[in-house]
Amino acid sequence: MILVVCTANRCRSPLAAAALQRRVAPRDPSVAVESSGLGPGGFPATPPTIDAARVLGLDLSDHRSRTVDRAQIGRAELVLAMERAQVREVVVVDQRAWPRTFTLKELVRRGEGIDARAPDEPIAAWLHRAGAGRRPVDVLGTSRDDDVADPTLDPLADYEGVARELDDLLARVVDLAWPIGGSGS
Repeated sequence: MILVVCTANRCRSPLAAAALQRRVAPRDPSVAVESSGLGPGGFPATPPTIDAARVLGLDLSDHRSRTVDRAQIGRAELVLAMERAQVREVVVVDQRAWPRTFTLKELVRRGEGIDARAPDEPIAAWLHRAGAGRRPVDVLGTSRDDDVADPTLDPLADYEGVARELDDLLARVVDLAWPIGGSGS
């Protein structure tokens, strides 16, 4: 299972999870994608998020936010966060998650610096290669290089632009971690 995490689980993470599920399913139907956030659960995706999802052909009208918990983190083979702050929070909940928890942008950057996942290479081994030399101190602060803007808080970020950015980043992750002709999970 892949877990996608953001702050409230009402915008970026549900959008990214739906886009990722659509992209990874044709390559490995056994991969499940879930999303959650650091805030309280039970809330719908924001109306502008639902609209932005429609532009990508995704339906988030039934989405309800979930609060990330230790069990969900423990089940995840990969945790993708939208910001460095969420990586830190995931690792606070479960320190064992560090080697498999990245911001989406960080994983794309690191993944493009190594070879794509090889046939029969477990995802954990590929993530280990992608994370070589990485230290917890590397996720301190915020970074335009690592954080996906939150359109619910950033007046300069627009929902459709964030949706397109997420879709592009996720296409790159899928090409790296589930390459055509590559291995399953």
